[in-house]
Amino acid sequence: MTAESLSLATPQAQRILRLYHLYRLSIGILLVLLISSSLDAELLELADIELFRTGCWLYLVFNILVVVLLERPSRQGQLFTLAMTDTLMLAALFYAGGGAPSGIGNLIVASVAISNVLLRRHTGLLIAAVSAIGIIYLTFYISYHKPAASNHFVQAGSLGALCFAAALLVQTLASRLQVSEDIAERRAADVDNLEELNGLILQRMRTGILVLDSNREVLLANQSALNLLGHERLLGEIIDAYSPQLVERLRQWLINPTMVPRSITTSAIGPVLRPGFVALTRGSHRHTLVFLDDLSQISQQAQQLKLAALGRLTAGIAHEIRNPLGAISHAAQLLGESEELSGADQRLSQIIQDQSRRMNLVIENVLQLSRRRQTEPHLLDLKQWLEHYVEELRGSLPADQTVHLDISPGTLTTRMDAEQLQQVVTNLVQNGLRYSGQLHQNAQVWLRLFHAPYSELPSLDVMDDGPGVAEEHLTKIFEPFFTTESKGTGLGLYLSRELCESNQASLNYTPRQGGGSCMRITFAHPFKLS
Repeated sequence: MTAESLSLATPQAQRILRLYHLYRLSIGILLVLLISSSLDAELLELADIELFRTGCWLYLVFNILVVVLLERPSRQGQLFTLAMTDTLMLAALFYAGGGAPSGIGNLIVASVAISNVLLRRHTGLLIAAVSAIGIIYLTFYISYHKPAASNHFVQAGSLGALCFAAALLVQTLASRLQVSEDIAERRAADVDNLEELNGLILQRMRTGILVLDSNREVLLANQSALNLLGHERLLGEIIDAYSPQLVERLRQWLINPTMVPRSITTSAIGPVLRPGFVALTRGSHRHTLVFLDDLSQISQQAQQLKLAALGRLTAGIAHEIRNPLGAISHAAQLLGESEELSGADQRLSQIIQDQSRRMNLVIENVLQLSRRRQTEPHLLDLKQWLEHYVEELRGSLPADQTVHLDISPGTLTTRMDAEQLQQVVTNLVQNGLRYSGQLHQNAQVWLRLFHAPYSELPSLDVMDDGPGVAEEHLTKIFEPFFTTESKGTGLGLYLSRELCESNQASLNYTPRQGGGSCMRITFAHPFKLS
């Protein structure tokens, strides 16, 4: 498409072409009606009546055939041939009608103007030149045979000049129109790209965003809002049934917009959310923009800062603690080997040794936090890695422990540090086997690798058939130093989640149907930048 002509493929060009067809058909019908009413003999004094009548019928039949057989010419050559044929036929009618007094010359000027909207500059001027030459030459030829027509040269010259003027004027206007249309299309494309970019940014934001109308129907919801509220689809739904706490906070905010809304929760294991509201007025419609911030991320950042400081402190005093701790443990061991101790004293000595080992384990775990190496994620085939891991794991397990493996078909890849993934999965498997062994003689763990249904991200479920996690502990299991066992340090799940997040993956707990627990690792997209 150029600034000199409209492309025949554009809707605007097709509309002009249809107008051109309609114009020619209308002229043909009017001319046939004129000759059918016998008014042509009275109006056309110098006309060759029989030739004029024949020409009118031929002009109408020609245009009917053009509309039927060539409704949408796709090439400039076809359009040029059509315009040239139309000009020549009108010129023939101009001659048969007796020249300038017939008024056919005005029809030629109009035809030239319409054809120049679609034709390129030089071909359009060629049509105008042929029309002007035809009008002037035929006027001269008519005056040669009919001296009364010699007074029509000024009118013929004016019609010829009008052909050029109409062609140049229409081409100038069409050129400017085309430039304006190109600018409008580019701006529309820019607006579409900007809207697409805004939509992408909106969907990738960590903050959940909802737009509600006056009836609290969801007009817009980004992916973060769906994830935070724990629902797969909210668009077009009334939010009341999905988050009553959010609706209550919204009502309180409508009563007192200056009030800071209190936090909400979506479920016992869901994140703690802080809502924010902004009024949107669009004409007579009042909408509400809702922001949902995950407070657990803020709490996690605070915990990371706290543990980083704790790690630095522990690293500084580790040697000071380990030396006396080692002496206490060694002394307790020697004391326990004494034959003069009673049974109660032996028991106390064993307690000292057990607690010394536990203190040393806590120090080791905290030191691991402070000196954790930099993550080195690389493209990892999860199928191959998990099959190899389970094969090695089964070879080291006792007879009363079993690991089951279920891998879905398809490509399952991610970017992750393989050593850190092994550390996470090993911790989860050991936890699952331990809890499964509390209820069953043969402990079992199920590993299921699959694509998440909606995000299409690779996911790994580590499931057991143990007692599960008590409801009051669901919000604490990933907190550091939280444990329900006397011998645990409470850092295993925290470290596992930290390692997952450092690889842009996530670790979450979900109850398992039929009893037990399910720890789900949702991996990052394989081409996601770290």
